Amino acid sequence: MAEGTLERTLVLIKPDGVKRGYVGEILARFERKGLKIVAARLVQVVPELADRHYAEHQGKPFYPSLVQHITSGPLLALALEGRAAISVVRLMIGATNPQTAAAGTVRGDLALSMTQNLVHASDSPASAERELSLYFRAEDYHAYSRSDEGFV
Repeated sequence: MAEGTLERTLVLIKPDGVKRGYVGEILARFERKGLKIVAARLVQVVPELADRHYAEHQGKPFYPSLVQHITSGPLLALALEGRAAISVVRLMIGATNPQTAAAGTVRGDLALSMTQNLVHASDSPASAERELSLYFRAEDYHAYSRSDEGFV
C-alpha cells in the first residue's frame, strides 16, 4: 500500500455483519492491510437516511430490499484512510454477488446473498465524499499515527 494517493472511504458493516458477529473479523482485515480507522459509529439507519444513501438506486427493482435490509438493525459505519483506500477496500470486500466474489475477500468468504453481503464500500472519490458526509461530521474524525506507518 506504499503507492497511491492518501484517500478516505466509507465502509458500512451492514446489519447482517453485525448480527452474525463478523464486525471484529472484518475490521481486523482492514487493519492488517494497514488501513487506519479515522471515524466509527454504530448507527440504526432510518428510511430517510437509507433513501439518501441509496439515491442512485431509487426506482430499481431491488431498491426496496436494499432499504429493508440496511434499516433492519444497527450497522457499523467506518471512515477508513490509507493509500488508494477506495480501490484497496473494494478489492478486499469482493464482488457484490458472494457466489462470484473471489475467495479471500470478505464477501467471498463470509457473505450469504446479494442483499446480505455484509459490507458496503464507496466506489469512487465522489461517492466516498458524499457517503462519508451522510454518516460523519468533521469533528468525528481523529488524526493519529499507526505504529506500522513506516512499513506500509
